[in-house]
Order: sequence, then structure tokens, then C-alpha cells
Amino acid sequence: DKVLPELIEPYELRAAKLREFLEEVQPSLCYDIVPLADPFGPAVTDPDLQCLVVSEETRRGGEAVNRKRLENGLPELALYEIQLVKDPEHSQNEEEKISSSSLRQRLLGTLLQPPRRDPALPLRPYVIGLTGGTGSGKSSVAKILGHLGAFVIDADKLGHAVYVPGGPAYEPVVAAFGAEILNRDGTINRKVLGAKVFGNQEQLKRLTDIVWPKIAQMVKERVREADAQGNGSGSVTTSAVKCLQ
Repeated sequence: DKVLPELIEPYELRAAKLREFLEEVQPSLCYDIVPLADPFGPAVTDPDLQCLVVSEETRRGGEAVNRKRLENGLPELALYEIQLVKDPEHSQNEEEKISSSSLRQRLLGTLLQPPRRDPALPLRPYVIGLTGGTGSGKSSVAKILGHLGAFVIDADKLGHAVYVPGGPAYEPVVAAFGAEILNRDGTINRKVLGAKVFGNQEQLKRLTDIVWPKIAQMVKERVREADAQGNGSGSVTTSAVKCLQ
């Protein structure tokens, strides 16, 4: 959650709030607030720093900073440890201390700034993959996205479609596992096929090596359909792919 800019306030706003807080605590000091692009920031490169304030939880991080400073030929920083302030209103599932993690947990479902478009990504189609075990809510989420205008691709249904006569996996599967997997009407008996592969890793891999690439190709074709529909309406198309378990 700390790396998704949509879920945290913009840096400029957070820096302004921090400066306001610090100046209220001690207005006579000069504060230099800088963004951190790595876990250490200027603490391991700035020769003018003399002290690092840590908490009882972050002391090991302060010690790591000093090790890095020694590697860079800089003197160690004095580590000043502060005690953590308890949050009297924390819930049972939150940390006892006053914590930004607890605040983010309370803000779940809240978008604090609009999503930024990545210029490296194409405008369409935008594909969302839904995965998870039985009962995890894939179908429910796919239904919601469908109501919002998404082109829903159900990989479970495609997994059935590849086996039907004339389907892309029908002939390769019959050739690999024999005519005994067929019903009288020529359709593949999935129960008979399942008995051949489940519990047998070698045979299961043989089957998935045939079927999964075919399903992936069908998904790509459906995504192209979604793209074409998006082009027709002049809008960006979202494809929600409900993946096989």
C-alpha cells in the first residue's frame, strides 16, 4: 500500500503537513524535508548529519544506516531513541502504537488522489485478472465489473469450450489420451479424462501443456474483441479475466 500513490496523499501535501507539525513543536529550528528514493536516503551520504532519531522499533534500521556510513567513509551518527506513543483508541485488529499503518487500514476503500495514467501503457485494452480459490469472490467481482461496463472473459467457461468437438484442444487431447476418454456422441468425458490425470503429475502436465496455451489464445482473442468494441464506441475498454483456479 505504501507504493500505490492513489492510496496515499500527494507528497507535497504530506510534506506541508509535516513541516506545519514540526514548526508548531519547535519553531526556532530549521527543517529540511526531502523525499526518500531508497531505504536510507541522505542519511548514508550526507557528511553534515550528526544525529539520527529512531524509535524502539527502528533502532536496527539506524544501526544499518551507521554500517552504510562506515562503508562510505563517513562517521557514525548518534542514535537518539524515542518511545512510541500509545493509541488509546486503537481497535483490536490495529497496532497499539499510533501508526500510519492503522490510519491506512481505516482508509481502505478511499482514493486519496486520482490514478495517474502511465504513458508506457497502451490506452486499450486495460485487462484486470481475477484469481483466487473457490468461494473467494471471483464471480461476484466479475459481475460488478460487468455492470460497470467491463467485457468479462470467464476462463472457466473457456476451459470447457476447448474440449468440445471442433474446439482447439479436442483433437490433441484425444490423440494424447486415446478414444477411451470419449462418450458415445464423440464428446470428451471429463470424468474419465480426470481419472487419468489427477494424482499423476506427469499425465497432468501432459494435459495442461496442451490445454492451457489454447485457453490463453482464446483469452487473447476475447481481449481483441473487447478492444474492437472499445474502438467502436470511442471509449477505453476494460477486460475482466476470471482465471482458472
